[in-house]
Amino acid sequence: MKCGYVALIGRPNVGKSTLMNHLLKQKISITSRKPQTTRHSIVGINTTEAGQAIYVDTPGMHDNQKRALNRHLNRTAETTLLGVDVIVWLLDGLFWHDYDEVIFKKLEQAGLPVILAVNKVDKLAEKDAILAFFAEAQQRFPFAHLVPISALKKTNLAVLDGLIMEMLPERDWIYPEDQVTDRPERFLVAEIIREKLTRRLGAELPYVMTVEIERYEEHPDINKIYAIIWVEKASQKNIVIGKDGDMLKNVGTDARHDIERLLDQKVYLQLWVKVKSGWSDSERALQSLGFNDG
Repeated sequence: MKCGYVALIGRPNVGKSTLMNHLLKQKISITSRKPQTTRHSIVGINTTEAGQAIYVDTPGMHDNQKRALNRHLNRTAETTLLGVDVIVWLLDGLFWHDYDEVIFKKLEQAGLPVILAVNKVDKLAEKDAILAFFAEAQQRFPFAHLVPISALKKTNLAVLDGLIMEMLPERDWIYPEDQVTDRPERFLVAEIIREKLTRRLGAELPYVMTVEIERYEEHPDINKIYAIIWVEKASQKNIVIGKDGDMLKNVGTDARHDIERLLDQKVYLQLWVKVKSGWSDSERALQSLGFNDG
C-alpha cells in the first residue's frame, strides 16, 4: 500500500484550500477570495484503492512579518515542510513573485520531490506560454512534475492526484479509510464561522478577527454551540454586529446551515462579539486563542 504526507504550499490566495477540497471531494478547508484565509495547517485525508494521500493545506507564505500573526502563519507553513513526503507548490499565473526566491531556497533545504502546479489555467489562452514557463521553471529547480490545473474548474486534478499517488512511499495507511481530517469538530465549526465573517465583511476587518468556541454541547437531537468572535477595537465590534444586529444575524444563519451539513444534525448557534486589544500582535494572545500549530 502507498501512504504519505503531501504539503500544499504557495503564496496567499493562490487556491490551495480550493485545491485540497476538490482533491478530497469534500470541504475541509475554508475558502474566500481574501488572502490569508487559511491560518492553520489543515489535514485532509484522501484514501482510494491507489493509496492514502494525507494533504496538509498551509497558510500562504509571504514576506509580511510585521505582526505576530503574520510571523505565526509563515512559521506554520514552513514547519509543514518537515516530515512530509511530497510537496505541491501552487502558483496562480505564469510569473514569479519576489518572495518565491525564498520559497526556492526552502525547497532546496527540504530536499523533497516537488510538483509545480500552475493554477487558474482556464484564464490563460496561450498554451505556448505555459510550455515556455514550464521550460524556464525546470531550469530554476529540478521539479519532479509540472502540471497546469484549475482547482475551481477541476481541470487536470485527476492527473495531479495520480502523480501524487505514484510518488508516495510504500507503507501502511496511517488513518482509517473513512477518516477525512484529523481536526476535531469544534475546530471545523470555528473555521466555518470565520469563513462566513471573511466573506461578508470588508477587505481589512477579517485580519483582525478570530473565532473561539466557548462551549460545545452535544445532545441527542441538537448540538448547542456558543462562540466568541474576537476583534481588536470597539469600532470593529460595531461593524461585525451591524445595524440592528443584521450582520451578526446573517453570519450566524450562513454558518449554522454549513455546520448542520457538517454534523448532519440540527444546531443552535449563539455568537458574541468581544474586544481583545492587539490580539493579532501578541504571541501570548495567539497561544490562548489556539494558534499553537506552528
